[in-house]
Amino acid sequence: MLDEHWLRSRLRMALDIESRDGVTEIVGDVWRLGDARREPVLLARSLSRLWAEPAIFDRVRIAGAGIRVIAPHSHATRGAPFPSGIEWLPLEERFMFYGGRISLIAGSSGLNVEEPSPRDASAPVYGPFSADFHWVTLPDWEHDPIRCTEGQAAIFRALWSFRGVPVDGDRVIQRAGLSSGKPNDLFKVKQRYKGDPEYEGPLFAYRALVKSNRR
Repeated sequence: MLDEHWLRSRLRMALDIESRDGVTEIVGDVWRLGDARREPVLLARSLSRLWAEPAIFDRVRIAGAGIRVIAPHSHATRGAPFPSGIEWLPLEERFMFYGGRISLIAGSSGLNVEEPSPRDASAPVYGPFSADFHWVTLPDWEHDPIRCTEGQAAIFRALWSFRGVPVDGDRVIQRAGLSSGKPNDLFKVKQRYKGDPEYEGPLFAYRALVKSNRR
């Protein structure tokens, strides 16, 4: 039988839900997995329960934030099953199981009622990283969001793809599509740029987010 506790735990990891947010059963067959990017995430055994009791959304709604619903397909589903502000992530289409992990498949399912509003290119999407990994937002950095070069963004994108598994620097360089060197080489600040936030920012982000063996 399916270990439902395991499923909920892996879905939380796939959406980068903070571990301090516990899973709460809202009603029978509907669980709140926590918040992903400040948006409540619900897991439902079927869409029919949510259709029958729309007041469920009022119990988790946060002002100014949308709601995400993970649920399998239903034969009765036609187009967008929920009003604007509630995004449906079909379990079969938006999640992939491989190697004991569940991953979120990127891309829009086109199931929202209205087109998404334009967003700031520097806004965090993958943890502290923007959608293209060229920007990093950290609470301890007192300046604007940190802007990365192409190479630095490639390193962060490669590290993110390993999902926290320790890897050799050579594998990171290879995954980033770079020719040689060590990952931290791309973040070193030349003497003439010392103290310049534009150059110090990526190094600050690297040291804050990457655990490395500096021998």
